[in-house]
Amino acid sequence: MNVIGIIPARYASTRFPGKPLAMIQGKPMIQHVYERVSQMAQLTDAIVATDDVRIMNCVSAFGGKAMMTSELHKSGTDRCGEVLKNLLSQGLSPDVVVNIQGDEPFVEHTQIEQLICCFDDACVQIATLKKKIRSNDELLSPNAVKVVCDTNGNALYFSRFAIPYQRGFEQNLWLENHDYYKHIGIYAYRSETLLKLITLQQSELEKCESLEQLRWLDNGFKIRVKETNHENIAIDTPEDLLKLKNISL
Repeated sequence: MNVIGIIPARYASTRFPGKPLAMIQGKPMIQHVYERVSQMAQLTDAIVATDDVRIMNCVSAFGGKAMMTSELHKSGTDRCGEVLKNLLSQGLSPDVVVNIQGDEPFVEHTQIEQLICCFDDACVQIATLKKKIRSNDELLSPNAVKVVCDTNGNALYFSRFAIPYQRGFEQNLWLENHDYYKHIGIYAYRSETLLKLITLQQSELEKCESLEQLRWLDNGFKIRVKETNHENIAIDTPEDLLKLKNISL
């Protein structure tokens, strides 16, 4: 199976402008992510998809591959889709595209393996990950997206609210009575599926929750969800960099 890793890296982050170029232990963040991804044996190739020449030049300087994409994209999925179309126009045809965010320098090869293995099932169109929630703070935080799945491991719904609601139990007892899962936002798509996803219009559920994967569910696409024990440390703000001082990359 020909699997390519695409790393969307946007410059104009609201909370952390220029985030991909932030220095971590002597290297820009995007270099950490790229080097980690490019060393994964499961991937045929790795490409940074960016909207800014500064990131493009940075990747070129450390010997990585990068492709300029539109500034108008609203999601990493859209950015990955543009790269895929460019690759297809060059005669390259990956079977699966893995979307690895440019602010995830701790992405694990085991997570990528789990995603790719999903496509051994010919019915799988999209794959992503979940991790068991172990604290009430995370369960009730709207910043931790929750996912519920059917008996086949396909997502039924994603929400910023704790789902399912447990009638008759206080919220501080919910974790004792039921397993809840946090969505880990790494995606893999069959190429033909990705090309369809980027043509879809925003759905009403997506607008309510501000979660693009609800657009896919609304349009009948199935999302296979695998459980991981590893949660990546994402860098969302300059303050998050302080957490990395004693962590080895």
